[in-house]
Amino acid sequence: MPAGGFSGPSGGGIEFEAKITPIVIISCIMAATGGLMFGYDVGVSGGVTSMRPFLKKFFPVVYRKTQDPNINSNYCKYDNQGLQLFTSSLYLAGLTSTFFASYTTRRLGRRLTMLIAGVFFIVGTVFNAAAQNLAMLIIGRIMLGCGVGFANQAVPLFLSEIAPTRIRGGLNILFQLNVTIGILFANLVNYGSNKIHGGWGWRLSLGLAGIPAGLLTVGALLVVDTPNSLIERGHLDEGKAVLRKIRGTDNIEPEFLELVEASRVAKQVKHPFRNLLQRRNRPQLVIAVSLQIFQQFTGINAIMFYAPVLFDTVGFGNDAALYSAVITGAVNVLSTLVSIYSVDKVGRRMLLLEAGVQMFLSQVVIAIILGIKVKDHSEDLHKTYAIIVVIMVCTFVSAFAWSWGPLGWLIPSETFPLETRSAGQSVTVCINLLFTFVIAQAFLSMLCHFKYGIFLFFSGWVLIMSCFVLFLLPETKNIPIEEMTERVWKQHWLWKRFMDDHQEDGEKKIGYNNGFDPSYQL
Repeated sequence: MPAGGFSGPSGGGIEFEAKITPIVIISCIMAATGGLMFGYDVGVSGGVTSMRPFLKKFFPVVYRKTQDPNINSNYCKYDNQGLQLFTSSLYLAGLTSTFFASYTTRRLGRRLTMLIAGVFFIVGTVFNAAAQNLAMLIIGRIMLGCGVGFANQAVPLFLSEIAPTRIRGGLNILFQLNVTIGILFANLVNYGSNKIHGGWGWRLSLGLAGIPAGLLTVGALLVVDTPNSLIERGHLDEGKAVLRKIRGTDNIEPEFLELVEASRVAKQVKHPFRNLLQRRNRPQLVIAVSLQIFQQFTGINAIMFYAPVLFDTVGFGNDAALYSAVITGAVNVLSTLVSIYSVDKVGRRMLLLEAGVQMFLSQVVIAIILGIKVKDHSEDLHKTYAIIVVIMVCTFVSAFAWSWGPLGWLIPSETFPLETRSAGQSVTVCINLLFTFVIAQAFLSMLCHFKYGIFLFFSGWVLIMSCFVLFLLPETKNIPIEEMTERVWKQHWLWKRFMDDHQEDGEKKIGYNNGFDPSYQL
């Protein structure tokens, strides 16, 4: 089964009878447009912020810097907190709205939460495309950010719950695949709209976000809510009817009873966030939080947000910069397909470790070339070196797209036990958006101060995260979620020490409270 959230058979590995019905495929495609929207928002901001008319209207200080080679160094011409806020405000809003989205996902259902996300996306798109001043621009980005928060919470849950077990991973990775397609689509739009005379091309770039926003909204109106969500909210008959409809069979009783039991168990957990902090849940929490932080510190979003700005900075010229960003976007999409094929064949650890080597070497090569060839005031990067930089960026992006991209979301979703899974998903999304915001807000300033050393900074982090994977991340390939504790955590050299209190009746409670584990032998 390919990568995706919550993959793993239900009921301790029992396969329930289910056909792959058209309604499931259509529902998943419609829902996954949330990823398309997220990707478009990530990709469009970098291209727009390198367009001269856009800078002239909203960021005249930056525009003057880019026009006057005597003002500042190449690396510093885009260093502006307002410009960075244009990009990063989306992620701060997404972070805040995730807390509300967690509530609506549980109380109102997955479908309605996706509809709310679609409405936020449409409002944000209108504000951005019609922006007359910086305030309108930032309000639009905040609205889009709220959409991201709601979509990222609801869509992965919707996809994992509506898909039959055997193709759950494949359908779930549609979200990540659509993120990469959204980035590529944004890069292509930016490349085209930059050629429009009259200085309104940036409005087209921002306005075309209305297409995926509209698709998500219409999709949310057309699809059914998941049986899990309906049962969780007490609509048992409706949940059973929907389950029969999406599975294409009348033999749904075993799965229905499993869902009812899972809902009953989940409702007994009164404080899922407090449960997350219990000793036996710490390994999953540590790994989920670490993976989100590391995912951002690979430097991927810095490259994806600001690819056109980055290429322009190292001397590609504005048009060539957007063209290069299109190439990296295409590599991103194709490499995500590699992860779909390989993640359950070679395993999570192998993909992460191989990608670590690839990302580390490509970033070091980029740093060396920029360090030698791009001085503070040099105007051009020799064509040969420019091509090498693009190839190395593509090498880096491809490694990320088949490893840290999808696996940063997959691994947390398949390791949390049922009673803390929704809380774990919330924490995962929050940490991811928080560090995305930090990187987005700081990157252009870091580029100004570190210069080519920015790539050495990120390569250092890649080295640290590869060591983390090597020593602390267990392999979860082809292991049912319900069997993770026995087959993964209790077998790991470090994490097994946290698993002994998994027994229900607290037989060992005295030993734990003193930090002593009677079963642990030196």
